[in-house]
Amino acid sequence: MAVVAPRVLRGAAVLALLAALSACAVPSREPLGTPRAQVLARLGQPTSVHPLPQGERLLYSQLPAGTEVYNLDFDAAGRLERSEQVLTQTRLESIPPERWAVADLLRTFGPPLRVERVARWDGDIWTYRFKQGSDPRFAHVHLDSAGVVRRIGFTDDIPNTDKGRD
Repeated sequence: MAVVAPRVLRGAAVLALLAALSACAVPSREPLGTPRAQVLARLGQPTSVHPLPQGERLLYSQLPAGTEVYNLDFDAAGRLERSEQVLTQTRLESIPPERWAVADLLRTFGPPLRVERVARWDGDIWTYRFKQGSDPRFAHVHLDSAGVVRRIGFTDDIPNTDKGRD
């Protein structure tokens, strides 16, 4: 029977506790009406903050490692009035080409997983990773040289099964 050092057990217990605490701090679980200061105390600093016509949005992104982005919208009095995970197929499909630009993408989805340029497109391609059900996917938002959305494409995130092959 192997003997495990108390230090290892203590370390494992601390990691388990941190994991449990971080699991509790999920933006979608914040009750409506919660004051902004309490949300910040529980969730920490957001990825970005955006003014809204009647309040403010705190955006919490799990990218680049994760697949979720949460928008927490506060009214003018600083109370939570809406919380939504927006990195979904439906929301990404609803991006209006020709009408949205970089500022709209940043306000809604936050910074992308990556920004790329390709030879046959005169502009940037912003890529977001998300899940459709349990399937990992990518959304590719094509922006023209002025930063206006022109089209959106989707691909599956297929894991590399060739790793370790010669």
